[in-house]
Amino acid sequence: MSSMSWDWSVVSDNWEVLMLGAWFTIKISFIALIFSLPIGIIVGFGRIAKNPVIRFLAGAYVEIMRGVPLLVLLMWIYIGLGDVVNVETTVAAVIGLATFNGAFLAEIFRAGVQAVPKGQMEAARASGMTSAQAMRYIILPQAVRRIMPPSASQFIMLIKDSSLISVIGGVDLMLKGKNLVATTLKPLEIYTAIAVIYFIMTFVLSLVIRYFEKRMMDKEQ
Repeated sequence: MSSMSWDWSVVSDNWEVLMLGAWFTIKISFIALIFSLPIGIIVGFGRIAKNPVIRFLAGAYVEIMRGVPLLVLLMWIYIGLGDVVNVETTVAAVIGLATFNGAFLAEIFRAGVQAVPKGQMEAARASGMTSAQAMRYIILPQAVRRIMPPSASQFIMLIKDSSLISVIGGVDLMLKGKNLVATTLKPLEIYTAIAVIYFIMTFVLSLVIRYFEKRMMDKEQ
């Protein structure tokens, strides 16, 4: 029975390559987050709109995005749109991640707004505010405090979901790792390193999120 030979030097020898992939992962995740925020806000407002057509369209978008696997969505955007216009890999990745993440942010936004007691809106209107003013000055500040923690957690999920862009050629951490496995024939070492890097990225982000959450709680007290 042959013993398994592990050679961890392959990780240190290719550390710069893995770091380039990790940087691309962080960068494309952040860009996708920037684009998904307005999508989430607009669709979130649509989910609570009085107009039934707008509510239906917003709800349909959310259900479709939640029902279609991200991998399928990325492939459809890259291949489907590629038949119509020339879509670069990075652009397709951002579009896919942003539209997918935007649906989940929309639900977080909707839940945050609806969690504010209805009496707050009624009291604001009774004091002479318009609906828009009440939403801006009374409802949204309270909703933001409820929205921040799950939104931050969704960003962590976005970073992990971004590993799927490697299937369309995105030069992220996963694709860099796959290429290294093909050249070094050391899958265990490379994929272990990738797992550790993903853990470090998400763990550090979690610590940053907890820090800001604690600061927000301290300000409220």
